[in-house]
Amino acid sequence: MTNLAAIVAGWPLAASMAAVVTTQGLRAGRRRGALNEALHELRRPLQAIALATGRGPAELHRIESSVHLATAALDQLDREINGRPLQSAPDVLAVRPLLELAVGRWKARANMVGDSLALRWFAGDARVCADSAWLAQALDNLIVNAIEHGGRSIVVKAQLRGERLRVSVADSGRISRRESRLEAPSEVISRLLGRRRRGHGLAVVRRVAAEHGGRFALRCSEQGSLAVLELPLAGTGAELAA
Repeated sequence: MTNLAAIVAGWPLAASMAAVVTTQGLRAGRRRGALNEALHELRRPLQAIALATGRGPAELHRIESSVHLATAALDQLDREINGRPLQSAPDVLAVRPLLELAVGRWKARANMVGDSLALRWFAGDARVCADSAWLAQALDNLIVNAIEHGGRSIVVKAQLRGERLRVSVADSGRISRRESRLEAPSEVISRLLGRRRRGHGLAVVRRVAAEHGGRFALRCSEQGSLAVLELPLAGTGAELAA
């Protein structure tokens, strides 16, 4: 009975220690995930710079925007490592220039692997209240996800849906993708930059949607995938309530 009593008496302590270990494990996992997400967002603009071609003003502007994204990602990584909270700096932004830059950044990557990448804008002068770096990261991740995991024909479309801006990225599926594309320069670069770490890009999109009062949805099938990011237009009731 003495041994049984000692065992029973020790249960609360064991349970408490198990809870501490579990909590520490969860915290470590969340921190590792946050650091991997920051690394992922640093790889994206570096990859875009590595794939840049030409010397015209448009290309130089895309490179400059990629450098801006790399700087923002470095700041995010610094904040995660040193324990400072990551805060956004929302502003009223015209979305079309950001989306055109994002498509321009990744058109060469799409072409290298035999994909087409097109932008269709039907949203007038749509503006949203958002952090420019976070929104640019989300747009980049939507497009690159379609290139890496989707099909040959990729269409980025922007439309108005009531008081929201709807940005969709649709692809035609993986059926026609060539095995030879694995040796394409863009695929080699992406492997060197850690492309195999999956899941972080869409996590960024979900976070951006949540932080800015929007929505994100992804539907996948053998015929292709459709990713949709919706954000409230600046100055609308939905945006003010977010």
